[in-house]
Amino acid sequence: MSIITNQPAKMGSYSEEDVLFLLKDLSDIELEDSTVNRELRVQSGQHYSESLPIEYQPPKEYVDLFWNTTSEYKTKVALCVGIVAEQIYRLKGKQAILVSLARAGTPVGILFKRYIHLRYGISLPHYSISIIRDRGIDENALHYILAKHPEGNIQFVDGWTGKGAISIELTKACQEFEEKYQIKLDDKLAVIADPGYCTTLFGTREDFLIPSACLNSTVSGLVSRTVLNNQYIGKYDFHGAKYYRELLSSDVSNEYIKMIAAEFPAIMDEAEKAASQNVKEEIKTEFLGMQDVKTVLAEFEIDSTNYIKPGVGETTRVLLRRVPWKILMRDPSSPFVKHILMLAKEKDVEVVAYPKMNYLCMGLIKSVKGTSK
Repeated sequence: MSIITNQPAKMGSYSEEDVLFLLKDLSDIELEDSTVNRELRVQSGQHYSESLPIEYQPPKEYVDLFWNTTSEYKTKVALCVGIVAEQIYRLKGKQAILVSLARAGTPVGILFKRYIHLRYGISLPHYSISIIRDRGIDENALHYILAKHPEGNIQFVDGWTGKGAISIELTKACQEFEEKYQIKLDDKLAVIADPGYCTTLFGTREDFLIPSACLNSTVSGLVSRTVLNNQYIGKYDFHGAKYYRELLSSDVSNEYIKMIAAEFPAIMDEAEKAASQNVKEEIKTEFLGMQDVKTVLAEFEIDSTNYIKPGVGETTRVLLRRVPWKILMRDPSSPFVKHILMLAKEKDVEVVAYPKMNYLCMGLIKSVKGTSK
């Protein structure tokens, strides 16, 4: 194993007290392309991690909806954060190292860190690193963390689960890491919401709107999705990302954290009780969401499960950065899908009533193969 010479990137709008990004700064490289061009390349075989979508900049009406949603559900989000943070602390105590999966995991990891600091007076280390479907986790970043914290116990963190692709990728990556380096890592993913039944460490299994899913980099420290492109990432580099400094005036990352964290004192007792109950119960991971996905795959004659993104968070992502075909909706009257209906209307995407699924909604990606750029 080589000596890791990488250092945390000085990037993003969060303070280093909140998180250290173990990413290579690719801010000066043109990696973005139009959504349609990028979708065409991805569906023609290029890996999605080699380029970036253009960051969607929402209209004022949508940003207002984000703030209204945050205000309405901040206590619910805080409680779910507290339930998970309590369990992390019970399981790993002072040895816990929070390792967020960039980028949706980053604000969640910060919230876990803030809760544990407020509740137990301990400031856990928190890093944000890259994991990429079909490409694995950033091993250089893991080596960096383990070298810095030889006695530590890594806890991987993400925002929510969809159909479980990242949970499966994480388990595979941890197995490969152990085979290569004889170092065993805990592959259990800590998430706020687990509607896919993919992990045992969650705040809720309800498919509800985590407000940070509504926006892109402007609620994730102005950091892009992670990039793994051999043109720019060498063998010993961390995976890459961009820092969108030009969006600073639209950044709500720290304000969002502050709003949720302000609710912690009021929910601590309830979080502790719920965490105690979870520890006692035998919780299973059944990947229930995949059953829904397979049904939709057959019914709508879709080529690949990669074109089906279940759950509120994943459906939002389809509308923000992919080429959507249809949105399936279990209950259009749910308050958790207001922003999805707004985006679908803006982008002229058909919303189909589909009551027979576990998730509130699903985003179906349009097949663009065979179309010209």
